[in-house]
Amino acid sequence: MAAPAPQPFLRPARRPVESTPVAAPRMLRERRADDPRSEDQLAEHYLVERELADRLRDAPKAQRRMLYSQVYDELLRRVPHHPMLRPRRDTAAVDKRQRKVTRALAFLRRFLSKDRVLMEIGAGDCAMAIRACAEARRVYAVEVSEQITREVEPPLNFQLVLTDGYSLPLPDAVADIAFSDQLMEHLHPEDALDQLQEIFRCLAPGGAYVCVTPNRLYGPRDISEYFDEVATGLHLREYSAREVRAIFQQAGFKRVKFYAGAKRWFIVCPYPLIAAVERVLDALPYKLRKRLADNGPARAFLGLRVAAFK
Repeated sequence: MAAPAPQPFLRPARRPVESTPVAAPRMLRERRADDPRSEDQLAEHYLVERELADRLRDAPKAQRRMLYSQVYDELLRRVPHHPMLRPRRDTAAVDKRQRKVTRALAFLRRFLSKDRVLMEIGAGDCAMAIRACAEARRVYAVEVSEQITREVEPPLNFQLVLTDGYSLPLPDAVADIAFSDQLMEHLHPEDALDQLQEIFRCLAPGGAYVCVTPNRLYGPRDISEYFDEVATGLHLREYSAREVRAIFQQAGFKRVKFYAGAKRWFIVCPYPLIAAVERVLDALPYKLRKRLADNGPARAFLGLRVAAFK
């Protein structure tokens, strides 16, 4: 009778339900020149991220409030070679990150001034928010992951705000400018409008939300770009300009402007022109669309740099 020991056979039966199959996926494209990881590491990252993304996609709304921060903390624990962890120990990655921050600030400066309050949503390592402290009266950095922000050393006019993923624990009309860079695509499609309405609430009258997000027509732009034709990682949905404009207007923004450019040079781009190009690209098969849209000049035109005004 002492033989209830075979009971552990129940555990292996559950494991396949909880994790992605371990078969190595086939890569659809070569590694990017700026990613030094091996194909095995990319596959490992993809399998972990897709498992976590599926967990978020399948979760009911009430559960997602807690899951956002858990998923990103778990991703960084399970993928120690994740690019977001590299800047802490890699001088080349630090330089690349600082160049990216410089470009983001170059675009943001047209909206910033010393008497304005900035709110960055999805602040990541807070490098951009901390640099912006020199150019704003106060900066709120909103982030879901304590893991990412662990090494932050803030100036006096900086405040880190942890969030559940789409609600913003800040007062009404607290900021003149809201900013996000590569955030909107990380939200569950059902949560995107909720967060936009939260951003709208936190903006002062006449304030602007400056949003940078990849265009789905040259995507995917998460780890699944190596393995899938549409985003299946933690880019839970990538958007076109037409889709972004529609959801911003639904959230209550009066005007939505699109910018084209690269590095430090940007111009306002007529929305009808962007929409017309997108319709043509949308009608093309994936390989041809990818070839035409996923290159420097095309991304400078199609990449979504949006300013929406309250």
